[in-house]
Amino acid sequence: MTPENVSAVAPQPAGMGELSRIAGVFFEPAKTFEDVAKRPSFLTPLLLVIVASLVYTFVLGQHIGWDRVVQQQMEMSPKQVERIAQLPADQQESARQMQLKIAPITKYAGSIVGLPILYLVFAGILLGIVRGMMSAPVRYKQIYAIMCYAALPVIVQTGLKIVVMLLKKPDEFNILNPLAFNPAAFMDYASSSKFLYVIAMSLDVFTIWGVVLSAIGLKAAAGKVLSFGSAIFAVVMVWAIPVLLGATVAEIFS
Repeated sequence: MTPENVSAVAPQPAGMGELSRIAGVFFEPAKTFEDVAKRPSFLTPLLLVIVASLVYTFVLGQHIGWDRVVQQQMEMSPKQVERIAQLPADQQESARQMQLKIAPITKYAGSIVGLPILYLVFAGILLGIVRGMMSAPVRYKQIYAIMCYAALPVIVQTGLKIVVMLLKKPDEFNILNPLAFNPAAFMDYASSSKFLYVIAMSLDVFTIWGVVLSAIGLKAAAGKVLSFGSAIFAVVMVWAIPVLLGATVAEIFS
C-alpha cells in the first residue's frame, strides 16, 4: 500500500460528543462551534432550553401563583386595566377568570412550541442577512444549530431566576425583570418610558452572551468569508427586530 493510500484511508478525528459540546459552549466556544458548524445538530440544546423554561413556568405557578402573575401583567398595562374597570362587575370577574385560564396555557405553549418556532424564524432571517447580503456560504441547518447552542446560557439565567423566586416572598418577585443583570433593574417601571425600559431590559448580560456565542458560531460556519465583526452585526440586526417591536408595543399599550 502506497503512502498516498494510507493517507486516504486514515481515520478522521472524531467530533465532540453532546456533553463535550454543552460544556464547550461555556468554556471553549470557538472549538465547540467549529464542531457544530461541521456537524450541525440541535435537538439536545433545544430540549435543554425547553425543559429549563418548563421548570421555571411550573415553579412560577406553584410558588408565585397565576393570580399574582396575571395581576402583575395587568399592572404593567394601565390601559388594559382601565378598559376592564369600565366593564360591569360580573364581566370584570369573567375577564379575570379567563386570564387565569389563559396565562398558564400561554406560558407552557410558549416553552414547548414558541421557542422552536422563534429559533426557526430568527435562523431564517439570519440566513437571509448572512448568505443573501454578506455572501457567506452558510446553510440553514448550521445557523439553526448555532442558535440552539448559543441559547444554552439561558439555562443559567433560568436557574438564577428560580433561586431568586424561591428566596423572595411571592409579592416581592418581579416577574418581568427578576434579575439585576441589565440597566432596567435600576429603573422604575411605573415612571419610566416603557420603550426605554424594554430596550434597557434587553441589554442583558445573558442576551449579550448569547449574541457573542451566535457570532462565534456564524464565523466558524462561514470561515474567512465572514469577519467576526460582520457576524456580530448580523446577529445584532436579528436581535434588534423583536426588541424594537416589543418596546413599541409596550409604549403604545402603557
